[in-house]
Amino acid sequence: KRAPGVATSTSMRDIIILLGPPGAGKGTVAPVVKSKLGVPQLSTGDLLRKAVREDSKTAREIKAIMQKGELVPDGIVMELLKDRILHKDCDRGFILDGFPRTLEQARALDALLTKMREKVTMALYINVDPSVLEKRICGRWCHKPSGRVYHVSNHPPKSMKLKNGKADPETMRDDLTGGPLYQRADDTPEALRRRLVDFHKHYDEILAYYRKVKKTVNGNGSIAQVRRRVSVIMDDHMTSTFVVRNAYNLVDASPKSKL
Repeated sequence: KRAPGVATSTSMRDIIILLGPPGAGKGTVAPVVKSKLGVPQLSTGDLLRKAVREDSKTAREIKAIMQKGELVPDGIVMELLKDRILHKDCDRGFILDGFPRTLEQARALDALLTKMREKVTMALYINVDPSVLEKRICGRWCHKPSGRVYHVSNHPPKSMKLKNGKADPETMRDDLTGGPLYQRADDTPEALRRRLVDFHKHYDEILAYYRKVKKTVNGNGSIAQVRRRVSVIMDDHMTSTFVVRNAYNLVDASPKSKL
């Protein structure tokens, strides 16, 4: 880990944002980006869950907010993110999964990166037809203790049996433990439609904000098809940024400013 508050790397990092509606397949896309760039995938949800396990003033504050069912303020989220991106594994860059979620968060992220003389290098938007999203989301079953996710069509549990043409809930069991699977309350067609309205309410302006670095990948089709498309985009990105990064290293010998 670097010294707190100091970015010591003098090379321009790749900072990738993954954006897409619920069920778009960020979990399908992220491994390709990670393997191409050799950078970690960061989720603000993971950062918050890690933070609440610690014995600190911030952890107690976050716990109190979450127990009330309220959203953690952007200021706290940005502080956690600022600390995380200074870790050694982020020397070459990092991937932000599903963040920012609002225009205000996008501006706060830019303000943080500007202090480090950096910026988002790509906003990768996964575009998927609503009908495909419905099939993906409404077929999901989850194992709560482990977080493992199954799907009745492309990744069914071994125990699954059909009843009247649909998965029989009594037979939906985790492959490893045999524990029961469940469907999230918002994994329904009605809930999805509401979530998509909310998604476009916020993300349309985020996509406009990042229009200069936005790349769109067709998220329809099989996992293999989507990953091939992402691979092509990342290869093009790496080629186009290679010259820029080398030029940056040659002309910038001074350390970055402190946060």
